[in-house]
Amino acid sequence: MADSERSDQLSMFRKSGIYRFENSNAVFIDAVRVLNRSYSRFRVSPSAYYSRFFESKNLNEKSRASTNSRKRKRKEKKTHTLNEREQVADKRHQEARPLLLKAHEFLLGATDLLATMRNLRSDGCSLGECTDSFSQRVEQSFVELGSIWQAPLYEITLNFHHHKPNEGGGSPLAQHSEERVIPIFNNLVVNETTDDVVAEFLNRQYVIPRDCSFYMSDLGQIHNLIPADSDHGFNLIVVDPPWENSSVHQKLKYPTLPNRYFLSLPIKKLTHTEGALVALWVTNREKLRGFVEKELFVKWGVKYVATFYWLKVKADGSLISELDIFHHRPYECLLLGYCHGEVMDCKHFSRFKSMQDNQVVISIPGDYSRKPPLGELLLEYVPGLKPARCIELFAREMIAGWTSWGNEPLHFQEATHFLTRTDDCCF
Repeated sequence: MADSERSDQLSMFRKSGIYRFENSNAVFIDAVRVLNRSYSRFRVSPSAYYSRFFESKNLNEKSRASTNSRKRKRKEKKTHTLNEREQVADKRHQEARPLLLKAHEFLLGATDLLATMRNLRSDGCSLGECTDSFSQRVEQSFVELGSIWQAPLYEITLNFHHHKPNEGGGSPLAQHSEERVIPIFNNLVVNETTDDVVAEFLNRQYVIPRDCSFYMSDLGQIHNLIPADSDHGFNLIVVDPPWENSSVHQKLKYPTLPNRYFLSLPIKKLTHTEGALVALWVTNREKLRGFVEKELFVKWGVKYVATFYWLKVKADGSLISELDIFHHRPYECLLLGYCHGEVMDCKHFSRFKSMQDNQVVISIPGDYSRKPPLGELLLEYVPGLKPARCIELFAREMIAGWTSWGNEPLHFQEATHFLTRTDDCCF
Protein backbone atom coordinates (compact mmCIF):
# COMPACT_ATOMS: atom_id res chain seq x y z
CA MET A 1 0.00 0.00 0.00
CA ALA A 2 1.38 3.43 -0.94
CA ASP A 3 2.22 5.93 1.83
CA SER A 4 -0.61 8.25 0.73
CA GLU A 5 -3.11 5.38 0.86
CA ARG A 6 -1.91 4.38 4.34
CA SER A 7 -2.28 7.98 5.46
CA ASP A 8 -5.84 8.14 4.09
CA GLN A 9 -6.68 4.82 5.72
CA LEU A 10 -5.36 5.98 9.08
CA SER A 11 -7.20 9.29 8.76
CA MET A 12 -10.47 7.43 8.11
CA PHE A 13 -9.74 5.16 11.07
CA ARG A 14 -9.34 8.13 13.40
CA LYS A 15 -12.79 9.34 12.39
CA SER A 16 -14.67 6.05 12.18
CA GLY A 17 -12.77 3.68 14.47
CA ILE A 18 -12.63 1.09 11.66
CA TYR A 19 -9.41 0.20 9.81
CA ARG A 20 -9.96 -1.97 6.73
CA PHE A 21 -6.94 -3.95 5.55
CA GLU A 22 -6.58 -3.82 1.78
CA ASN A 23 -7.33 -7.07 -0.10
CA SER A 24 -8.28 -8.78 3.12
CA ASN A 25 -11.31 -10.18 4.91
CA ALA A 26 -10.11 -8.52 8.13
CA VAL A 27 -10.73 -5.19 9.86
CA PHE A 28 -9.44 -3.62 13.07
CA ILE A 29 -11.88 -1.81 15.35
CA ASP A 30 -11.19 0.76 18.04
CA ALA A 31 -14.37 0.24 20.05
CA VAL A 32 -14.01 3.58 21.84
CA ARG A 33 -14.02 5.60 18.61
CA VAL A 34 -16.99 3.61 17.27
CA LEU A 35 -18.99 4.12 20.48
CA ASN A 36 -18.13 7.82 20.63
CA ARG A 37 -20.06 8.38 17.41
CA SER A 38 -23.22 7.85 19.49
CA TYR A 39 -22.52 10.90 21.65
CA SER A 40 -22.27 14.65 21.19
CA ARG A 41 -21.50 16.03 24.68
CA PHE A 42 -19.64 13.03 26.09
CA ARG A 43 -17.13 10.44 25.02
CA VAL A 44 -16.22 7.03 26.36
CA SER A 45 -13.15 7.09 28.58
CA PRO A 46 -10.50 5.05 26.74
CA SER A 47 -8.79 4.22 30.02
CA ALA A 48 -12.03 2.89 31.48
CA TYR A 49 -12.82 0.85 28.37
CA TYR A 50 -9.34 -0.58 27.85
CA SER A 51 -8.83 -1.71 31.44
CA ARG A 52 -7.22 -5.01 30.39
CA PHE A 53 -4.65 -6.33 27.90
CA PHE A 54 -2.71 -3.11 27.62
CA GLU A 55 0.70 -4.22 28.81
CA SER A 56 3.29 -3.70 26.06
CA LYS A 57 6.31 -5.89 25.41
CA ASN A 58 8.87 -6.61 22.74
CA LEU A 59 7.26 -9.08 20.38
CA ASN A 60 10.57 -10.43 19.13
CA GLU A 61 12.00 -11.15 22.58
CA LYS A 62 9.70 -11.38 25.61
CA SER A 63 6.72 -12.82 23.75
CA ARG A 64 8.82 -15.47 22.03
CA ALA A 65 10.63 -16.43 25.24
CA SER A 66 7.36 -16.70 27.15
CA THR A 67 5.79 -18.78 24.39
CA ASN A 68 8.74 -21.19 24.28
CA SER A 69 8.63 -21.54 28.05
CA ARG A 70 4.93 -22.45 28.00
CA LYS A 71 5.50 -24.91 25.17
CA ARG A 72 8.21 -26.67 27.17
CA LYS A 73 5.88 -26.96 30.16
CA ARG A 74 3.11 -28.42 28.01
CA LYS A 75 5.45 -30.99 26.53
CA GLU A 76 6.13 -32.27 30.03
CA LYS A 77 2.42 -32.93 30.53
CA LYS A 78 0.80 -36.13 29.44
CA THR A 79 -0.82 -35.87 26.01
CA HIS A 80 -4.58 -35.49 26.26
CA THR A 81 -6.67 -37.67 23.96
CA LEU A 82 -9.55 -35.70 22.49
CA ASN A 83 -13.03 -37.14 22.81
CA GLU A 84 -15.49 -37.05 19.92
CA ARG A 85 -16.89 -33.61 20.73
CA GLU A 86 -13.42 -32.16 21.25
CA GLN A 87 -12.33 -33.56 17.90
CA VAL A 88 -15.16 -31.70 16.19
CA ALA A 89 -14.18 -28.50 18.01
CA ASP A 90 -10.55 -28.98 16.98
CA LYS A 91 -11.62 -29.45 13.36
CA ARG A 92 -13.48 -26.11 13.47
CA HIS A 93 -10.38 -24.51 14.94
CA GLN A 94 -8.10 -25.93 12.26
CA GLU A 95 -10.42 -24.56 9.57
CA ALA A 96 -10.42 -21.09 11.16
CA ARG A 97 -6.71 -21.06 12.03
CA PRO A 98 -5.33 -19.98 8.60
CA LEU A 99 -7.89 -17.14 8.41
CA LEU A 100 -6.96 -15.86 11.85
CA LEU A 101 -3.21 -16.10 11.24
CA LYS A 102 -3.56 -14.23 7.96
CA ALA A 103 -5.62 -11.49 9.60
CA HIS A 104 -3.05 -11.19 12.39
CA GLU A 105 -0.31 -10.95 9.76
CA PHE A 106 -2.11 -8.01 8.16
CA LEU A 107 -2.29 -6.29 11.56
CA LEU A 108 1.40 -6.76 12.29
CA GLY A 109 2.22 -5.39 8.84
CA ALA A 110 0.25 -2.18 9.43
CA THR A 111 2.97 -0.29 11.31
CA ASP A 112 1.01 2.98 11.24
CA LEU A 113 -1.96 1.31 12.92
CA LEU A 114 0.23 -0.46 15.49
CA ALA A 115 1.75 2.88 16.49
CA THR A 116 -1.74 4.29 17.04
CA MET A 117 -2.91 1.22 18.97
CA ARG A 118 -0.25 1.69 21.64
CA ASN A 119 -1.82 5.05 22.55
CA LEU A 120 -5.48 4.08 22.47
CA ARG A 121 -5.84 3.85 26.24
CA SER A 122 -4.71 7.43 26.82
CA ASP A 123 -5.87 8.84 23.48
CA GLY A 124 -7.38 12.30 23.91
CA CYS A 125 -7.16 12.54 27.70
CA SER A 126 -4.84 12.43 30.62
CA LEU A 127 -4.31 8.84 31.67
CA GLY A 128 -4.30 9.85 35.32
CA GLU A 129 -7.55 11.74 34.89
CA CYS A 130 -9.29 8.78 33.25
CA THR A 131 -7.92 6.22 35.67
CA ASP A 132 -8.82 8.20 38.80
CA SER A 133 -12.44 8.56 37.70
CA PHE A 134 -12.79 4.90 36.82
CA SER A 135 -11.05 3.56 39.93
CA GLN A 136 -13.64 5.24 42.16
CA ARG A 137 -16.55 3.43 40.51
CA VAL A 138 -18.52 0.84 42.48
CA GLU A 139 -20.91 -1.01 40.18
CA GLN A 140 -24.66 -0.81 40.69
CA SER A 141 -26.29 -4.25 40.73
CA PHE A 142 -29.33 -3.86 38.48
CA VAL A 143 -29.86 -7.63 38.53
CA GLU A 144 -30.38 -7.60 42.30
CA LEU A 145 -32.50 -4.43 42.25
CA GLY A 146 -34.75 -5.79 39.51
CA SER A 147 -35.45 -8.98 41.44
CA ILE A 148 -36.77 -7.47 44.67
CA TRP A 149 -40.39 -6.61 45.39
CA GLN A 150 -39.72 -2.85 45.29
CA ALA A 151 -38.51 -3.01 41.66
CA PRO A 152 -41.76 -1.57 40.16
CA LEU A 153 -41.38 1.46 42.47
CA TYR A 154 -37.91 2.46 41.28
CA GLU A 155 -37.83 5.46 38.95
CA ILE A 156 -35.21 7.07 36.74
CA THR A 157 -35.02 10.80 36.03
CA LEU A 158 -34.11 11.90 32.50
CA ASN A 159 -32.80 15.45 32.16
CA PHE A 160 -33.47 16.83 28.68
CA HIS A 161 -31.85 20.03 27.42
CA HIS A 162 -33.65 21.57 24.44
CA HIS A 163 -31.49 23.76 22.22
CA LYS A 164 -31.98 26.57 19.75
CA PRO A 165 -29.41 27.90 17.25
CA ASN A 166 -27.08 30.66 18.41
CA GLU A 167 -27.83 33.67 16.20
CA GLY A 168 -24.26 34.86 16.63
CA GLY A 169 -22.89 31.52 15.43
CA GLY A 170 -20.97 28.95 17.41
CA SER A 171 -22.46 26.36 19.71
CA PRO A 172 -26.25 26.26 20.22
CA LEU A 173 -27.70 27.83 23.35
CA ALA A 174 -29.79 25.83 25.82
CA GLN A 175 -33.39 27.05 25.63
CA HIS A 176 -34.88 25.19 28.57
CA SER A 177 -34.56 21.99 30.55
CA GLU A 178 -37.12 19.28 31.12
CA GLU A 179 -37.23 16.42 33.60
CA ARG A 180 -39.07 13.16 33.07
CA VAL A 181 -39.46 10.71 35.94
CA ILE A 182 -40.49 7.23 34.78
CA PRO A 183 -40.27 3.61 36.01
CA ILE A 184 -36.86 2.11 35.27
CA PHE A 185 -37.80 -1.59 35.35
CA ASN A 186 -40.23 -3.34 32.97
CA ASN A 187 -40.75 -0.11 31.05
CA LEU A 188 -39.50 1.25 27.72
CA VAL A 189 -37.28 4.25 28.52
CA VAL A 190 -36.77 6.44 25.44
CA ASN A 191 -34.50 9.31 24.47
CA GLU A 192 -36.08 10.50 21.22
CA THR A 193 -33.93 13.64 21.02
CA THR A 194 -30.83 14.24 18.91
CA ASP A 195 -28.64 14.88 21.96
CA ASP A 196 -27.21 12.91 24.87
CA VAL A 197 -29.31 12.78 28.01
CA VAL A 198 -27.99 12.54 31.57
CA ALA A 199 -30.22 10.32 33.71
CA GLU A 200 -30.22 9.94 37.49
CA PHE A 201 -30.99 6.80 39.44
CA LEU A 202 -30.25 6.15 43.13
CA ASN A 203 -27.86 9.13 43.31
CA ARG A 204 -25.87 7.99 40.28
CA GLN A 205 -25.72 9.47 36.81
CA TYR A 206 -25.99 7.62 33.51
CA VAL A 207 -25.37 8.86 29.97
CA ILE A 208 -28.08 7.93 27.45
CA PRO A 209 -27.20 8.29 23.73
CA ARG A 210 -29.41 10.11 21.27
CA ASP A 211 -32.39 8.46 19.54
CA CYS A 212 -32.33 5.23 21.53
CA SER A 213 -34.29 3.29 24.12
CA PHE A 214 -33.85 0.55 26.68
CA TYR A 215 -36.10 -1.96 28.39
CA MET A 216 -34.68 -3.39 31.60
CA SER A 217 -36.27 -6.64 32.71
CA ASP A 218 -35.69 -10.35 33.13
CA LEU A 219 -36.32 -12.91 30.39
CA GLY A 220 -39.96 -13.35 31.39
CA GLN A 221 -40.84 -9.79 30.32
CA ILE A 222 -39.20 -9.70 26.88
CA HIS A 223 -42.51 -10.37 25.14
CA ASN A 224 -43.48 -6.78 25.99
CA LEU A 225 -41.10 -5.69 23.24
CA ILE A 226 -42.97 -7.57 20.52
CA PRO A 227 -44.52 -4.92 18.21
CA ALA A 228 -48.25 -4.99 17.57
CA ASP A 229 -47.45 -4.58 13.85
CA SER A 230 -44.51 -6.39 12.24
CA ASP A 231 -43.88 -3.24 10.16
CA HIS A 232 -42.41 -1.91 13.42
CA GLY A 233 -40.27 -4.98 14.03
CA PHE A 234 -36.48 -5.09 13.87
CA ASN A 235 -34.21 -5.57 10.86
CA LEU A 236 -31.05 -6.29 12.88
CA ILE A 237 -31.14 -8.41 16.04
CA VAL A 238 -27.87 -8.87 17.95
CA VAL A 239 -27.93 -11.45 20.75
CA ASP A 240 -25.21 -11.90 23.38
CA PRO A 241 -26.66 -14.49 25.77
CA PRO A 242 -25.23 -15.16 29.24
CA TRP A 243 -24.31 -18.74 28.27
CA GLU A 244 -23.57 -21.20 31.05
CA ASN A 245 -19.86 -20.95 31.76
CA SER A 246 -18.01 -22.31 34.78
CA SER A 247 -15.33 -19.59 34.69
CA VAL A 248 -17.97 -16.83 34.66
CA HIS A 249 -19.72 -18.48 37.63
CA GLN A 250 -16.47 -18.83 39.57
CA LYS A 251 -15.53 -15.19 38.97
CA LEU A 252 -19.08 -14.00 39.78
CA LYS A 253 -19.01 -11.70 36.76
CA TYR A 254 -22.69 -11.93 35.85
CA PRO A 255 -25.57 -14.43 36.24
CA THR A 256 -25.82 -17.09 33.55
CA LEU A 257 -28.78 -19.10 32.27
CA PRO A 258 -29.16 -22.70 31.09
CA ASN A 259 -28.94 -22.89 27.30
CA ARG A 260 -32.51 -24.11 26.87
CA TYR A 261 -33.86 -20.86 28.34
CA PHE A 262 -32.86 -19.09 25.14
CA LEU A 263 -35.24 -21.23 23.08
CA SER A 264 -38.03 -19.00 24.38
CA LEU A 265 -36.61 -15.80 22.85
CA PRO A 266 -39.34 -14.53 20.44
CA ILE A 267 -36.95 -13.81 17.57
CA LYS A 268 -39.55 -14.47 14.88
CA LYS A 269 -42.06 -12.12 16.52
CA LEU A 270 -39.44 -9.37 16.88
CA THR A 271 -38.56 -9.60 13.18
CA HIS A 272 -39.54 -6.84 10.77
CA THR A 273 -42.01 -7.55 7.95
CA GLU A 274 -39.11 -7.52 5.47
CA GLY A 275 -36.95 -9.85 7.56
CA ALA A 276 -34.01 -9.50 9.92
CA LEU A 277 -30.33 -10.29 10.14
CA VAL A 278 -29.71 -12.16 13.40
CA ALA A 279 -26.21 -12.04 14.91
CA LEU A 280 -25.52 -14.43 17.80
CA TRP A 281 -22.36 -14.40 19.93
CA VAL A 282 -21.18 -17.88 20.94
CA THR A 283 -18.24 -19.34 22.81
CA ASN A 284 -15.94 -22.00 21.37
CA ARG A 285 -17.55 -24.84 23.31
CA GLU A 286 -18.65 -27.52 20.84
CA LYS A 287 -21.67 -28.50 22.95
CA LEU A 288 -22.96 -24.96 22.57
CA ARG A 289 -22.28 -24.79 18.83
CA GLY A 290 -24.17 -28.03 18.32
CA PHE A 291 -27.09 -26.70 20.37
CA VAL A 292 -27.26 -23.51 18.28
CA GLU A 293 -27.07 -25.30 14.93
CA LYS A 294 -29.42 -28.20 15.70
CA GLU A 295 -31.95 -26.58 18.03
CA LEU A 296 -31.71 -22.85 18.69
CA PHE A 297 -31.62 -21.47 15.13
CA VAL A 298 -34.29 -23.98 14.11
CA LYS A 299 -36.58 -22.88 16.96
CA TRP A 300 -35.98 -19.20 16.14
CA GLY A 301 -36.63 -19.71 12.42
CA VAL A 302 -33.13 -18.47 11.54
CA LYS A 303 -31.23 -19.75 8.49
CA TYR A 304 -27.47 -19.71 9.09
CA VAL A 305 -25.40 -17.88 6.43
CA ALA A 306 -21.96 -16.97 7.82
CA THR A 307 -19.51 -16.84 10.71
CA PHE A 308 -17.47 -13.81 11.76
CA TYR A 309 -14.47 -14.20 14.06
CA TRP A 310 -13.45 -11.74 16.77
CA LEU A 311 -9.67 -11.98 17.22
CA LYS A 312 -8.48 -10.44 20.50
CA VAL A 313 -5.14 -8.67 20.67
CA LYS A 314 -3.15 -6.55 23.10
CA ALA A 315 -2.06 -2.97 22.50
CA ASP A 316 1.24 -4.13 21.02
CA GLY A 317 -0.51 -6.29 18.43
CA SER A 318 0.20 -9.65 20.07
CA LEU A 319 -2.62 -12.13 20.68
CA ILE A 320 -4.04 -12.16 24.21
CA SER A 321 -3.17 -15.88 24.39
CA GLU A 322 -1.65 -18.53 22.16
CA LEU A 323 -3.86 -19.42 19.23
CA ASP A 324 -3.80 -23.18 19.81
CA ILE A 325 -4.50 -23.40 23.53
CA PHE A 326 -7.55 -25.65 23.55
CA HIS A 327 -9.63 -24.05 26.32
CA HIS A 328 -8.36 -20.45 26.11
CA ARG A 329 -8.36 -19.51 22.45
CA PRO A 330 -7.98 -15.79 21.69
CA TYR A 331 -11.10 -15.51 19.57
CA GLU A 332 -14.87 -15.80 19.70
CA CYS A 333 -17.45 -16.41 16.99
CA LEU A 334 -20.44 -14.43 15.77
CA LEU A 335 -22.94 -16.66 13.98
CA LEU A 336 -25.11 -14.86 11.42
CA GLY A 337 -28.37 -15.87 9.83
CA TYR A 338 -31.57 -14.48 8.35
CA CYS A 339 -35.02 -14.67 9.86
CA HIS A 340 -37.65 -14.26 7.15
CA GLY A 341 -40.37 -11.69 7.62
CA GLU A 342 -43.90 -11.83 6.30
CA VAL A 343 -42.96 -10.41 2.88
CA MET A 344 -39.27 -11.35 2.66
CA ASP A 345 -38.54 -12.96 -0.69
CA CYS A 346 -35.89 -13.04 -3.43
CA LYS A 347 -36.55 -9.39 -4.31
CA HIS A 348 -35.69 -8.33 -0.78
CA PHE A 349 -32.49 -10.38 -0.80
CA SER A 350 -31.40 -8.62 -3.98
CA ARG A 351 -31.57 -5.22 -2.25
CA PHE A 352 -28.67 -5.82 0.10
CA LYS A 353 -25.09 -6.99 -0.12
CA SER A 354 -24.32 -10.71 -0.20
CA MET A 355 -22.57 -11.69 3.02
CA GLN A 356 -18.96 -12.85 2.87
CA ASP A 357 -18.24 -15.76 5.20
CA ASN A 358 -15.22 -16.00 7.54
CA GLN A 359 -14.62 -12.31 8.12
CA VAL A 360 -12.24 -11.43 10.96
CA VAL A 361 -12.70 -8.49 13.32
CA ILE A 362 -9.59 -7.61 15.34
CA SER A 363 -9.75 -5.46 18.48
CA ILE A 364 -8.37 -4.93 21.95
CA PRO A 365 -10.96 -6.34 24.38
CA GLY A 366 -12.73 -4.17 26.89
CA ASP A 367 -14.15 -5.37 30.20
CA TYR A 368 -14.98 -9.03 30.79
CA SER A 369 -17.57 -10.33 28.26
CA ARG A 370 -17.92 -6.86 26.63
CA LYS A 371 -18.20 -7.32 22.87
CA PRO A 372 -16.93 -4.86 20.24
CA PRO A 373 -19.68 -2.75 18.59
CA LEU A 374 -20.11 -4.37 15.17
CA GLY A 375 -23.41 -2.76 14.20
CA GLU A 376 -21.94 -0.64 11.43
CA LEU A 377 -20.20 -3.63 9.85
CA LEU A 378 -23.46 -5.59 9.88
CA LEU A 379 -25.78 -2.87 8.55
CA GLU A 380 -24.72 -3.38 4.94
CA TYR A 381 -26.15 -6.93 5.11
CA VAL A 382 -29.45 -6.00 6.77
CA PRO A 383 -32.66 -6.59 4.77
CA GLY A 384 -35.39 -4.03 4.38
CA LEU A 385 -35.47 -0.29 3.97
CA LYS A 386 -33.06 2.07 5.70
CA PRO A 387 -32.58 3.29 8.34
CA ALA A 388 -32.75 -0.16 9.89
CA ARG A 389 -34.47 -0.83 13.19
CA CYS A 390 -31.88 -2.44 15.48
CA ILE A 391 -32.09 -4.20 18.82
CA GLU A 392 -29.56 -5.89 21.10
CA LEU A 393 -30.75 -8.61 23.44
CA PHE A 394 -28.94 -9.11 26.76
CA ALA A 395 -27.34 -5.71 26.19
CA ARG A 396 -25.05 -4.13 28.78
CA GLU A 397 -24.61 -0.80 26.99
CA MET A 398 -26.46 1.42 24.54
CA ILE A 399 -25.89 2.73 21.01
CA ALA A 400 -27.54 5.66 19.24
CA GLY A 401 -30.48 4.52 17.15
CA TRP A 402 -30.79 1.14 18.89
CA THR A 403 -33.12 -0.49 21.40
CA SER A 404 -31.30 -2.31 24.22
CA TRP A 405 -32.95 -5.06 26.25
CA GLY A 406 -31.65 -7.05 29.21
CA ASN A 407 -31.46 -7.02 32.98
CA GLU A 408 -28.59 -4.48 32.99
CA PRO A 409 -28.53 -2.36 29.78
CA LEU A 410 -27.21 0.59 31.85
CA HIS A 411 -24.19 -1.35 33.10
CA PHE A 412 -21.62 0.52 30.96
CA GLN A 413 -23.63 3.77 30.79
CA GLU A 414 -22.68 5.02 34.24
CA ALA A 415 -21.12 8.49 34.00
CA THR A 416 -17.81 7.23 35.42
CA HIS A 417 -17.26 5.44 32.09
CA PHE A 418 -17.37 8.79 30.26
CA LEU A 419 -15.52 12.06 29.87
CA THR A 420 -17.00 15.41 28.92
CA ARG A 421 -16.22 16.17 25.31
CA THR A 422 -14.09 19.28 24.70
CA ASP A 423 -13.57 21.35 21.55
CA ASP A 424 -10.01 20.08 21.15
CA CYS A 425 -11.03 16.44 21.61
CA CYS A 426 -9.49 14.19 19.00
CA PHE A 427 -12.60 12.02 18.66
